[in-house]
Amino acid sequence: MSDPATLPSLRRVDINQKPLGVSLLLILLGAVFLAQAVGPKHAALFGVGSLLGIALYHAAFGFTSAWRVFIADGRGAGLRAQMLMLAFGVLLFFPVLASGTLFGNPVSGLVSPAGTSVVIGAFMFGIGMQLGGGCASGTLYTVGGGSTRMLVTLIFFIAGSLIATAHMPFWTAQPQLAPTSLVKVLGLAPALVLNLAVFALIAAMTVMVEKRRHGRLVNKAPEPVLGSRWLHGPWPLLAGAIALVLLNFATLALAGRPWGVTSAFALWGAKTASFMGLDVASWTYWSKGANAAALQAPVWQDVTSVMDIGIVLGAMLAAALAGRYAPVWRLPLRSLAAAVVGGLLLGYGARLAYGCNIGAYFSGILSGSLHGWLWLVAAFAGNVFGTRLRPLFGLEVERVKSSGC
Repeated sequence: MSDPATLPSLRRVDINQKPLGVSLLLILLGAVFLAQAVGPKHAALFGVGSLLGIALYHAAFGFTSAWRVFIADGRGAGLRAQMLMLAFGVLLFFPVLASGTLFGNPVSGLVSPAGTSVVIGAFMFGIGMQLGGGCASGTLYTVGGGSTRMLVTLIFFIAGSLIATAHMPFWTAQPQLAPTSLVKVLGLAPALVLNLAVFALIAAMTVMVEKRRHGRLVNKAPEPVLGSRWLHGPWPLLAGAIALVLLNFATLALAGRPWGVTSAFALWGAKTASFMGLDVASWTYWSKGANAAALQAPVWQDVTSVMDIGIVLGAMLAAALAGRYAPVWRLPLRSLAAAVVGGLLLGYGARLAYGCNIGAYFSGILSGSLHGWLWLVAAFAGNVFGTRLRPLFGLEVERVKSSGC
């Protein structure tokens, strides 16, 4: 028999019953309302959003912490999980986007211009990730999980998004390339080979850096639990990566385009400002096309808004199942200031860069968009700078402590 001292300790799961009941009820009522008010596809997308919230929370699949621990301590498990996620994603997405249809319905990728605004916006977003404490998806799922600090980040994320829409005519006038799809320019097979090779190169680079820094790969195993790991979490990072790709693919099938997050934040800010008497509809960004239509329509008709709300409720459900839904209302002043500044940078940067870690990085690269790769480089540079700023705001930079072992 094994020595009990050598066995991993098991964490007992005490389910938070009230938040669990509230989240389940809101998800059910939301799905029924959307099915009647808009249609079954909207209800299904709300369900996909809820499942994304569960996957993000249970796998703790944040982009911010994964980049920070690599920048500060050379640990690359999170980055390697992202590369596996992207590799699996392009194998699913590229053939479908090359054909232009999925299950007989037209689909298109999130392909945006690559230029000045992407570089500046993604760099700002990267700093905001480290000061605000999360990316776009990370902000939503941690808010759903009960983080009051991230609620502050979200409020100013929305404010920054709104401010950016007022300045978009200036930024779109700066030098940039036309929207470029690598799938269309190179062809399906070359685009796949190129992307997979770059993913492999980045993953290999993280292995080299980690072994040089620590002498081995430092992988933190998920904490064992009493009961079902899939129900209560935590999930392995790889499981989270696969779940996010499959749910993004479901979004493509239902919405006709991949998963996005931050356009809803700009819309929420614009609707709030309009309600307060600001003539947002006269701004160039909101005066024509899809943006004007979204501003005039009820918010529940906006696919991204519906999915974002689903993410929050799904994460709340997951936190309750994990026994970790416990909001803390007292926040240190410096941490609060970082949330405000970080939120503004996240919101402003996401609009300039035509998306966030989801719409520009994850879905952008899965769409074959050149701007997704430019976003990655600029945002990573911003994360380097932001990680160095964290101690000024009293924020932790995680490092593996040396030991005699």
